This record gives sequence, C-alpha cells and structure tokens, in this order.
Amino acid sequence: MNRSQILLPQALPPAAALPQATRAAPARLTVSWARSESEVREAQSLRYQVFTAELGARLPTTAGQPAGLDVDLFDAHCEHLLVRAGEPDGSAGPVVGTYRVLTPAAARRAGGFYSDTEFDLTRLRGMRSRLAEIGRACVHPEHRSGGAILALWGALAEFMARNGLDTVIGCASVSMRDGGHVAASLWRRMATDHLAPIDCQVRPRLPLPIEHLRQDLVVEPPALIRGYLRCGARLMGDPAWDPDFNTADLPLMLRTADLPARFRRAGA
Repeated sequence: MNRSQILLPQALPPAAALPQATRAAPARLTVSWARSESEVREAQSLRYQVFTAELGARLPTTAGQPAGLDVDLFDAHCEHLLVRAGEPDGSAGPVVGTYRVLTPAAARRAGGFYSDTEFDLTRLRGMRSRLAEIGRACVHPEHRSGGAILALWGALAEFMARNGLDTVIGCASVSMRDGGHVAASLWRRMATDHLAPIDCQVRPRLPLPIEHLRQDLVVEPPALIRGYLRCGARLMGDPAWDPDFNTADLPLMLRTADLPARFRRAGA
C-alpha cells in the first residue's frame, strides 16, 4: 500500500470529476502484470488522472518526463499490476485499475520503501525480508463497484504466496481539502478499533497536526479503506501529512493470512 501506497486509497469524488472521454463502460475485467514500458506508462496515466484531475495533487516532474503521467523514482523498481476493461470484440481494453508492488529485494535496490520517506519504520525491521509494499493504488471511477479491487487483490495474493511474502504495508490517503478534520476524525475512529500492536507501530516524519483538528466528526471510511479493514488491515499509527498530494496518509498493514477466501480464490 504506498500511494505507498496500501496501501492505498483515498476519499474520491464522483465519476463526473473525470473528463467524459476517460470514462469506461462496464466490461469484462482482466488482470496482468506490466511487461513493457508502454504498459507501465498506461498505469502512470491512470494515476495522473485520478491523483491530479480528481484529488488536485501537485505531482513532481523531472526533466524530459512525458506530460500527463504520475512518475517517481520508485516506479523503476516496482512490479505494476494492471486491470483492464475488455473491448466488445474481446480484445484487451484500457487500464482501469492499478497497484504497484515493491518487494524486499527491490526495496534494497531502491534504498528503502516509499513508506520510509513518510514514516520511521524501525519497529518493522525484523519483518522486512518478507514484507512487500503496495501503493499508487487507483481505480477508474466507472469501476469502483468492487470487481477491479477483487481482481487486484486476487493477483496480489497469488504474487505474495509465490514469492514467500506474508505482509503488505502502505498508505491509505484521505483528502485534506477540508483542512484535515475528516482525516483526523477517521484516524480517531480507526485507532479505536483497528490499531496494530505496539511492536508494529510506526511514526510519521511529518505528522498531521491531529491535536489542532476536530476528531469528533461522524465520518464513514472511503470504500477502499472499508475493504482493507474488512480484510483485517491494521492501522500502524498516526497519519503523516503529504503536502504534494494534499492528503493525510494513514499507515496500514495487512497480513495475507487474514485475506478472505474469495480473494485467495481469485488469485489461484
């Protein structure tokens, strides 16, 4: 999950927030791993649409980077999981969902996990050899009813088992367009019922100033976060503030043994 992201996911506006030309009709979904630079570019394009057009993120760019892509230094070290919506003629259609996965070996080559840039992961050092990070999670607005997430999690469960990995971490990101009050209230609710044991807790490098925000708002977790919690995900501590994405990032951990059977069957 690194936006690491379980980790993951965000409170997203309605489908109408994206231009009509980018919206896909419901279709048969297929899942695969990117095998070429052009396929990685498709994932980066979807990420740009979601993070920029929907969430208003200020994505950093590098010299020579193509326009309309979300790219960072970790992409070259990650495996990129793609969900496509099939065309009427049966051919593979556009990418409508994606995760990227950073394995322990790849994290060593990259100099660490993306989550290391936002959190002090010292307490997880004994787990790093069997720990993967997932992130930059996004699904096209037309495909957020559950099928795309089921396909992503099924393929991820199979990948984890094949590579001898048993835990994933990442960030569930919540928009701070309201100044952070919703994020702080959601954190409080999750910390009450879903906090990880102390030996699995982490510390944010740039903490969200929770003490200055309301924590009593009645808020429902976004759909993707609800899905993670139903699968047994645990909150690893206080949220970090990501000023580029204008989000509060909640650190999450999920052990694959806790995944419901339907996700493991989907990846078989």
